[in-house]
Order: sequence, then structure tokens, then C-alpha cells
Amino acid sequence: MIKIYILDLQFQQKDNAIAAFLVKHENAYILVETGPYSSFAQLTKEVERCGIHLSDIRHVFITHIHLDHAGASWALAEQGATIYLHPFGYAHMANPEKLIDSARRIYKEQMDTLWGDMKPVAPERLRTVAHEEIIEIGNLKIKALHTPGHANHHIAWQVDEVIFTGDVAGVKIMDGPVVAPCPPPDIDIEKWLKSIELLRRANAKTFYLTHFGKVENIETHLNELQYSLEQQAHWIKSVMQSGQSIAEITQKFDAWAVEQLKNMGLSSSQVVSYQLANPAWMSVAGLMRYWEKKMKAV
Repeated sequence: MIKIYILDLQFQQKDNAIAAFLVKHENAYILVETGPYSSFAQLTKEVERCGIHLSDIRHVFITHIHLDHAGASWALAEQGATIYLHPFGYAHMANPEKLIDSARRIYKEQMDTLWGDMKPVAPERLRTVAHEEIIEIGNLKIKALHTPGHANHHIAWQVDEVIFTGDVAGVKIMDGPVVAPCPPPDIDIEKWLKSIELLRRANAKTFYLTHFGKVENIETHLNELQYSLEQQAHWIKSVMQSGQSIAEITQKFDAWAVEQLKNMGLSSSQVVSYQLANPAWMSVAGLMRYWEKKMKAV
């Protein structure tokens, strides 16, 4: 019998923003996602709450290399864990210099506070996984589903009728709406829609979202995700054609995104959790880059 623990990493001291997942099956333990290194102490505490030590975990599965999902991978690897990931993410985890420089340009002086330290993962501790490849740990079988759209290096991990979806199945916090997170540089609407169809065909009964937690109404969830993705993409495309500056577009999109959340009856605290998990300004940058690529390709 599989037991799954949701680990709240208390990102920026806020509930329900970033999760990791501890999976136990017989005598096997795996960790899905590490969160950023800034929440490593909380990850350690959450794992110990489940009755084991973090150093007991020898297998860590990351959905993609964004810092909120994989930033603490190096610390787990230093304790002897193998990190399973998409082949496109290998070079950036073995040598994260470009990843760090890119993130620092975006977050500037907030970089260390938000994400903490990031160090290389020794190549022998990295294990790339092909699409639909199955990793066996004891009697536990973990299937890799390559699911680009949010990021080209994205994998959703399937264990029986459960899928750990990373960001490809969107953000949904408590009873809030499903929102598609669209940060640069890899947003691709067409690829994402195909990944949504792949998730529909996977015959899962439960999703575990890194942002945040357990979802069981799969079909409704994916329908809402597709609507959010297409709605945001259309909004950005329309405003881009108006000739407004990026700053103006970002300000208006942020106000629009917050209004959407408040119209769903979310509290101010819940809105903050959504903003931490999915900053609206990041989606502006990601979707504008997507449309610029599309226009150049015409």
C-alpha cells in the first residue's frame, strides 16, 4: 500500500504555497520535489514529522529544474540521494551557473531571500529519465511522463493512479481556481495543450500539485486549466497589440489576475499564496515571449 505525505514547505512563511511529497511503499521512500534551498530546514522538519530522517531518502524525483521545485536538489544529493530528472535539465543541475544568473537577473536583491543557495549536483548523482520510462525502487514503480508546455524539461511522475504534476497541471490552492503558471522562457501553448491531453489519457484518479496539494476531480480540473491557459494567452496577445509598455501591461495583468481571484471569493491570505506560487508578472514575461516567438516564426 502506498502512503503519500504532503509536505508544506512554508515558503516565505506562508501556508500552501509550495509542497514536496514523501511517498512510502513497504520499505521504500521517495521524495517528489525538493522546494528551494531557502525552505530546506522546513523540508527536513516535515520529513521528520513523517517518522524518518531526510538522510534516509535515497531517491528524489523533480518535475523540472525551476528553483521552487528543485533548488534544494544539491543538498539531497550531498546526503547521497539520486536526483531523477528530464534530460534537458541535466546540464543546468550539474552546472547551475546559467540558471542562477538568469534567476538573479529576474529577482535581483530578492534572490537569496526567496531561493537560498544553489550548488552543482555531482553528475553521478543525476539520473535522466526518458518519456514513459519506468523506474523501479523496491516494488514501487514510477513512470515518467514528459509534459512540456510550462517548461521543456518538465516531467509528471505517475505512481499507479496518482500523478505528481509539478506545474503542468497548474496551480490550485485550497478551494481557489485553477491557474496556469506561465513564466519565461519555455512557455508553449501548443505543447502544453498536448501535455494536458496526455494527462487526460493517463487514467489517474488523483493529482498532487506542487502548488498545492491533492486534486481528485481530474476532468474538471483539466478543463479549468485549459481555460485559464487560453484566457491568459488571449489577454496578453490582445494587450500586446495595443502598443502599451511592458510595465503598463504588467500592472494591468496583475490587477486583472488579482480581481479574478477575489471574484472567486478568495481571502487576502489566499490571494497572497497564489501570488507567491504564481507571480502574475512572470506570466506576462512568459506569454509575451511566447507570442513574440510566434510572430517571428510567421
